[in-house]
This record gives sequence, structure tokens and C-alpha cells, in this order.
Amino acid sequence: MEENQENKDQEQNVQEPEIKEEVQENTDNLTDKEADTDKNKKSFFTKKKDKEKQKIQDLEKEIEQLKTEKAELNDRFLRLFSEFDNYKKRVSKEKLDLIATASEKVLVSLLPVVDDFERAIAANEKADNIDSIKEGFNLIYNKLLQMMKRFDVEEIQAKGEEFNTDFHEAVTHFPAQKEEDKGKVIDVTEKGYKLKDKVIRYAKVVVGQ
Repeated sequence: MEENQENKDQEQNVQEPEIKEEVQENTDNLTDKEADTDKNKKSFFTKKKDKEKQKIQDLEKEIEQLKTEKAELNDRFLRLFSEFDNYKKRVSKEKLDLIATASEKVLVSLLPVVDDFERAIAANEKADNIDSIKEGFNLIYNKLLQMMKRFDVEEIQAKGEEFNTDFHEAVTHFPAQKEEDKGKVIDVTEKGYKLKDKVIRYAKVVVGQ
């Protein structure tokens, strides 16, 4: 009995260190696992923070870039607006100058006609021949017509033409003596003129009905 008890005690003494060693090993394994878990957790949160930080930095960089682009666009807009404003002023001035120059050309062309009228009036005071007076007026009139032709001004044909509201203005209607004269211009009370294709004065006419 005592021998068996002694054997049991010896076996227990042998097993105890092994059990302790196994417990220690398990404890160490658990500690290592916990350490690895903590490390993984820290690594996860660190990566997440790094990503957020990088995202913020990227957004800040994008904001700065957009601010720069906005400033450049604003500067370009101001330059274009200034250039356009200068262009408008320049065009307006050129238009006014053109109108003034065009009027000047017409007036300069009229001056010789005025000179002719003055000479004719002076000559007519001493003239006895009516035919020479008529000839002088005809010359001046033709000269005036030539000057108007140089500026692309021409008379609107009216008498005998079909009445056309694009060129004619009816002042009255009159019974036509012939059937073919109905709807046509039978008389002109005031001549009309056009500058190139633009009517500058409608012909005032009498229309047959």
C-alpha cells in the first residue's frame, strides 16, 4: 500500500511540472494572441487615421487648386470684359466718325452744285436770253443727278408701274380712263428715291381705279 502510494506521489510529482509547463505555454500563447490582437487593432485604426488624414490633405490640395483656378478665371473674365468694353467704345466712335465722314462727303459733293446755282443766279440778273437760263438750270440739275448717282441714290420708277406698297405711297385714287390703268400709278405728286436697295423716300402717287 505504501509502495503504491509512493508511486502515485512520484507520478504526481513528475506530472505537476509538465502540467505547469503546459499551463504556462497556454498562458503564453494567450498572451501572444492578445498582443497580436491589440497590435492588429492598433494597426487597423492607424491605417484608418492615415487614410482619413490623406483624404483631408487631398481635399485641401483640391480646394487650393480650385481657388487658384477661380482666381485665374476671374482675372481672365475681367480682362475680357475690359477688352470688350474698349471694343464697344472703339466701334461706337468709328461708327460716329463714319457717319460724320459720310455726311462730309455728301456735303463736299454738294458744294460745286451750290457754286453753280450762285453763278447762275448772278448771271440771270443780267441775262436777256431765256434759253440760256433754261440751259444753265438743266446743266446744274444734271450735275446734281450725277452726284446722287455716285452715292448710289436713284429715282424710284412710278408712273405707269403697278402700284407697289414697297415703293409707292398712294395719296389718292382716281378713276382710270383705260381698263389696263386700273391698279397702276397714273400720276406722281412727289418722286421717291432709294439708296442702293433701301427706300429713303416713298414715291407719292395717284392710283387708277
